[in-house]
Amino acid sequence: MKVKTGLDVWVEQGFSALKGRRVGAIVNPTSVDSRFRHLADLLAQTPGVTLAALFGPEHGIRGEAQYMVAVGEARDRRTGVPVHSLYGSTFESLSPKVEWLSGLDALVFDIQDVGSRYYTYVYTMALSMKVAAQAKVPFFVLDRPNPLGGTALEGNLVGERYRSFVGLYPLPNRHGMTAGELARFFNAEFKMGCELTVVPCEGWRREMFWSDTGLPFISPSPNMPTPDTALVYTGMCLGEGTNVSEGRGTCRPFEQFGAPWLDADALVARLERERLPGVTFRPVGFTPTFDKFRGESCTGAFIHVTDRQAFQSLRTGIAIFQAVRDVGGGKFAWRADAYEFVDDVPAFDLLCGTDQVRRGIEEGWPLDRLVEGFSAQSDTFEQQRRPYLLYS
Repeated sequence: MKVKTGLDVWVEQGFSALKGRRVGAIVNPTSVDSRFRHLADLLAQTPGVTLAALFGPEHGIRGEAQYMVAVGEARDRRTGVPVHSLYGSTFESLSPKVEWLSGLDALVFDIQDVGSRYYTYVYTMALSMKVAAQAKVPFFVLDRPNPLGGTALEGNLVGERYRSFVGLYPLPNRHGMTAGELARFFNAEFKMGCELTVVPCEGWRREMFWSDTGLPFISPSPNMPTPDTALVYTGMCLGEGTNVSEGRGTCRPFEQFGAPWLDADALVARLERERLPGVTFRPVGFTPTFDKFRGESCTGAFIHVTDRQAFQSLRTGIAIFQAVRDVGGGKFAWRADAYEFVDDVPAFDLLCGTDQVRRGIEEGWPLDRLVEGFSAQSDTFEQQRRPYLLYS
C-alpha cells in the first residue's frame, strides 16, 4: 500500500482547513503531492484560500542553492508570491520576522526530513513555530515519513554548549521521528505555546524504511540524492567537520569519502578490522567538481550497506574518521573555520553534540570508548519522545 503524506490527505480534503484564510507556506522541492504538484501552486489555485507568502529554508524553495549559501528575498517565479528567506548570513536570519506574519491566518510547513539531527529543516520549523506563537498565527505541519524508519535510535543528546543550527535541541543523531512528531515534541517540551496542528501521514508505520512507502524520493537538498544517502548521512555528515571530502561534488555524496593524501587500500583494511555491522567498504577514487579538493583526484572508500537493519550509521561514521586520522599520515585535520554561525566551537564537536569523540580520537581511544554513554542517552530520549509519537 502506498503511504499518503499529510499533503495528500489535505488535497483529498480540498484544503478545507485553510478556507477563508491568508496563508504562508514554508516549502522546498519536496513539497509536492502524489501527482508532483507543488504545495505553493496548489494553494495558489485553491478557491477560498489566499496564498500570501512563501518562506524558503536552506537551499531555497525550489532547491537551487548549495549548503551554507545564504538565500535572498525574491518573488516565486510560478505564483508571483513574495518569498522570505529563512537562511541568511546570521543566526537571526534563520527565523521569520514577526512582521512577515502580519496579516496571515495560517503558516504551513511541508518539507521532507531525512531523520538525522543535523538536517536543518526541522530547526527552521521550530524557529518558525516560536515566531508563529508570538504572532498568534496557527501553525500546520503536513507530515511525511522518516526515510530511516521510526524504531531505531542512535547517538547522544546535544550538550548545551554544542547547540547550533545542526543541533538546536537535545536530540540523538538518529532520532526516529517524523517532522510532525518533532513539532509536537518541541512545542510541548520547550513550552513554545504554538497553536499547532499536525496532519499525519496515512499508512506509514514505524518499521518502514523509505523503500517500503511506495513514495518517490525527491531530493530534499542538493547533496541528498537518494534514500541510500540518507541511510549513511547520520554518520557521514561528521565529515563536514574535517578536511576530508564527504563526496560533495560527486554523484554519490556521503556514500563515498576521501582525500588526495589517503591510501585507500590501507584505509579499507583498517576499517574492516572494526567488524562494523551491516556494512562493507570498497576502495574508490573520485574527483570532486566543487567543494573540498575541487578538481583534485581523491582516494578513499565507498560505503556499501549490506544490512540496513543492523547498520549503525553513527558508529560507522565515527570509525571512519578515526581510521582516516590513523592512516592519513598527519595530513588529517579538523575543520577550523566558522560553521553554521558558530566560530568558538569546532565544527566536529557541534555535529557530535559533544567534544568526547574528537578528544577520544586525538587520544587514541578504542571505538567503544568513543561512543561510551551514547546508548544510555538515546534510551532516555526514547522514553521522552513517546507521548509525541503519532504512528504505531
